[in-house]
Amino acid sequence: MTALFSLLPSSPSSSSLVFPHKIPNQFQFLKSKLNSHFKKRVSISSVLSIATDPQIPESVQTFWQWLSDEGVVSSKTPVRPGIVPEGLGLVATRDINKGEVVLEVPKRFWINPDAVAASEIGNLCFGLKPWISVALFLLREKSREDSKWKYYIDILPESTDSTIYWSEEELAEIQGTQLLSTTLGVKEYVENEFQKVEEEVILRNKKLFPFPITLDDFFWAFGILRSRAFSRLRNQNLVIIPFADLVNHSDIVTTEDHAHEVKGPAGLFSWDYLFSLRSPLTLKAGEQVFIQYDLNKSSADMALDYGFIESGAKRDAFTFTLEIPESDDFYGDKLDIAETNGLGESAYFDIKLDRPLPPTMLPYLRLLALGGTDAFLLESIFRNTIWSHLEVPVSRANEELICQVVQKACRSALNGYRTTLEEDEKLLEEGNLSTRHEMAVKIRVGEKKVLQHIEKVFKERESELDTLEYYQERRLKDLGLVGEQGEIIFWE
Repeated sequence: MTALFSLLPSSPSSSSLVFPHKIPNQFQFLKSKLNSHFKKRVSISSVLSIATDPQIPESVQTFWQWLSDEGVVSSKTPVRPGIVPEGLGLVATRDINKGEVVLEVPKRFWINPDAVAASEIGNLCFGLKPWISVALFLLREKSREDSKWKYYIDILPESTDSTIYWSEEELAEIQGTQLLSTTLGVKEYVENEFQKVEEEVILRNKKLFPFPITLDDFFWAFGILRSRAFSRLRNQNLVIIPFADLVNHSDIVTTEDHAHEVKGPAGLFSWDYLFSLRSPLTLKAGEQVFIQYDLNKSSADMALDYGFIESGAKRDAFTFTLEIPESDDFYGDKLDIAETNGLGESAYFDIKLDRPLPPTMLPYLRLLALGGTDAFLLESIFRNTIWSHLEVPVSRANEELICQVVQKACRSALNGYRTTLEEDEKLLEEGNLSTRHEMAVKIRVGEKKVLQHIEKVFKERESELDTLEYYQERRLKDLGLVGEQGEIIFWE
């Protein structure tokens, strides 16, 4: 029997930055944890100095002074950098009301394709993917002592806990997960893009790139973009906002409408577009400012993009990838029906723990399983109504097939992990795990629980096959040929 579908390793939402043929993702802020790799700094004192907090690194103090000198912050700014449980974040200097503006950053400080185009490497980057051009821009500015963004770049981390930076030993802890395959796919993609841009741009323009750029350097820039870029502004698909990206994520924030592009004063005598951030929470002085990075990201997405995951299971997910095989005798008809209803040859369904199945998943499954005596529904006469028929059970054979295949796929996926769910839960209970190891175990636990949930849903559905109503029964009822007790009425 031809497989109805495959459980591919990656979700389309997991790799939006690198796989443009899939649904684009919203890039979000990330505060990356501070590490020990800070460049040499020079402390500058001012009335806005945060040097009174001995925990604040000098590079952050210098960055804050630069923002003050540039007029981005002032004594009226209601937030300042602070050491928080996540590492570095922004804390309120006074009480802040919900919806109150906490920071504004003029467009001239944004790092985006427009900044690249206006730079010395703008012509070289014409035609490159936007993220690659911005990555090259970041690397060039990082090497320049006279860079406009020097004090910002000096506070950027050398890496995060994103899985793209994990060692082979650490990656082995997510063996069998969709996150591992997604991570390896992303790393392979970045490596290929680096090889091309190194040959076509970097090595051919040594005057503009007089310093060596390694694959590790390119991964650094990619990680910065993956974790810190923002796209919810008008006409901005890829933009980094210095200062604003110090804001940390919290699951207590349940909205994403806190960032705006506005027109306002950007200097003593100038006006410009501003990035404006409003607090989604009411805060007391000394409390940390939080935002929501993305409500729709799974735990795997969070681990890949930001290098952390939330506690709890609400982001646990598993992506089913369903595909119409070209070997299917009815491939053309099924593809036409799928495309007419907003799907395609392949379809991705993100399934979350204890949540209903995506509404189009069962119809798509029934479409894939159509054959035999049910194939009449693929005839052109049904083309305008077939999807409504697929939204409910077609036949016992069709429904039984999808139940059995899904359960088999879940069991196969569960067998691909190196540990059992019970072993993982014991590891978490015992504690004493490193940050990355704990993240890996939680990812494994989450996927396994979702797979068991899916298997249970279809096992229960299989047990109810005799109680379901199928196309033929519905058709007879429509024709008035079935009595109140379900008996077939014969007319002489």
